[in-house]
Amino acid sequence: MSRSIENPDYAAFLKRIIRAYTKRIAEGDIEALADLTGVVAELDHAIAQAVIQLRAEHGYSWADIARPLGLTRQAAQQRWGGDNR
Repeated sequence: MSRSIENPDYAAFLKRIIRAYTKRIAEGDIEALADLTGVVAELDHAIAQAVIQLRAEHGYSWADIARPLGLTRQAAQQRWGGDNR
């Protein structure tokens, strides 16, 4: 059974949350701006971990990872650490 069917729903939900949080900040909560940058850092870390697991546990190549992101194989490899991870 494929778990990827519900992934688009999770992604859409996450995007809605981020848009709502951005709107709240834009309405004057300047202090929360720092929290939003923390969300960005957490998301970058999550992407890196996902890439590492896709390669290590599922055997995806750099070309496989790059394709859905619209990147070249080389760009994906440079961004997420090459084969040394």
